[in-house]
Amino acid sequence: MLTTCATPAEAEGLASALVERRLAACVNAVADVVSTFRWQGAVQRERETLLVIKTTEARLAAVEAVILERSGYELPEMIAIPVEGGSKRYLDWVQSAVADG
Repeated sequence: MLTTCATPAEAEGLASALVERRLAACVNAVADVVSTFRWQGAVQRERETLLVIKTTEARLAAVEAVILERSGYELPEMIAIPVEGGSKRYLDWVQSAVADG
C-alpha cells in the first residue's frame, strides 16, 4: 500500500502505529518526495513523505482505517499494489509479521 504524509512526524507516527498493531510487517518512509497534483481546481506542489507499507490483502481494510484515522489530509492517498512475485522467504515473513498473535 502507498500513502503520503504531510510531515515527517505524521509519517513516523503512522508507520509506528501500523507495525505496532501488526497491520504492516515493514513501512519504508521516503522523505522529501515532491508531489504535483490538481486539487480544488488548481495545480499544487507539496513536499511529502511517501510511505511504502508492506502488508497482506487481508489487512488492507484495517490499514486504510488507520490511515484515515491518523492522516491530516482531507483525501489521503491509499493505493494498494498487488504483489505478483518476490522472495518466498520475504513474503512468508510479511505474512507471519502481520498474523494475529
